Amino acid sequence: MNTSALTCWVVTDGKVGMEIQAIGLAEALGIEPVVKRIAPALPWRWLPPSPLWASLSAAGPDGDRLDPPFPDILIASGRQSAGPAIAMRKASGGRTFTVQIQDPKVDPRHFDLMIVPEHDTVRGENVFTTFGSLNRVTRARLDAEAAKFAPQLAHLPRPLVTVSVGGSNDRYRLDRAAIDDLSDRLLALVRERGVGLAVTPSRRTGAENERRLRDRLAGAPAVVWDGTGENPYFGYLGLADHLVVTCDSVNMVSEACATGKPVHVVMLEGSGSAKFGRFHDAMREAGYTRPFTGALEDWTYTPLDETARAAAEVTRRLALRHRES
Repeated sequence: MNTSALTCWVVTDGKVGMEIQAIGLAEALGIEPVVKRIAPALPWRWLPPSPLWASLSAAGPDGDRLDPPFPDILIASGRQSAGPAIAMRKASGGRTFTVQIQDPKVDPRHFDLMIVPEHDTVRGENVFTTFGSLNRVTRARLDAEAAKFAPQLAHLPRPLVTVSVGGSNDRYRLDRAAIDDLSDRLLALVRERGVGLAVTPSRRTGAENERRLRDRLAGAPAVVWDGTGENPYFGYLGLADHLVVTCDSVNMVSEACATGKPVHVVMLEGSGSAKFGRFHDAMREAGYTRPFTGALEDWTYTPLDETARAAAEVTRRLALRHRES
């Protein structure tokens, strides 16, 4: 089935991590989606998702409108998008094929397909599980971005270590002590292995942590992105020989593992969670990641490409529905 001719909306509440997954799936289907960012007002923002009060008005007056004509495919991601997705499926008379990414704690039967990572526990006939999260990493994107940013890193020695730094969340803590510990380990690699460092902080890293990291790496063969200009994230992934990633983001770890390069995970202080624990255990056991102890290890694995696998499942189900209609 040729999905590239279909229309598609991506609906999220604007959270970058959610939006990336939905756009990545659309791109894997060969579609350039229309992105709709919703801003649920009260009481929708407080209410748990439920088909009982699913309504297109839950998108909120300050968000993008979800008016007909409805698309062939709706890809919704995140808890706040579930109500509008259920409502659109109903309003379209079932014509819009609804895909919900991640479990919004609603019965999966209210969507045509729910895509969740394996470390989530929801299962069902129309639930498709992936190893880690969906993303926009492809070989073509990595190669193109690597070529674009190679001049920026040409002065750095090899091997090149790309460092993806997340931030504190309700499960892990990135503070001054964590930054100092990470910096010490990276500087030891510079001394002992002669590596170059390409560092990309995230929105959650925080200005103070970012300044501390930059100060600690001053004088080392390191480039720390300052947030200006085009985001070099994919370029740095493509140019890396080794990857060091903080543990707080399933997305960042999954994107790193899509490169096929050794991924060393920095375990931060905090309580963690059962879901995070299952995710990191599975990634290690499958040979994608290893803990970052301060040393660089070399190993190989088949690059993680769950977005393409999920797109194939969407295509299969669309073709099946077309044959049955």
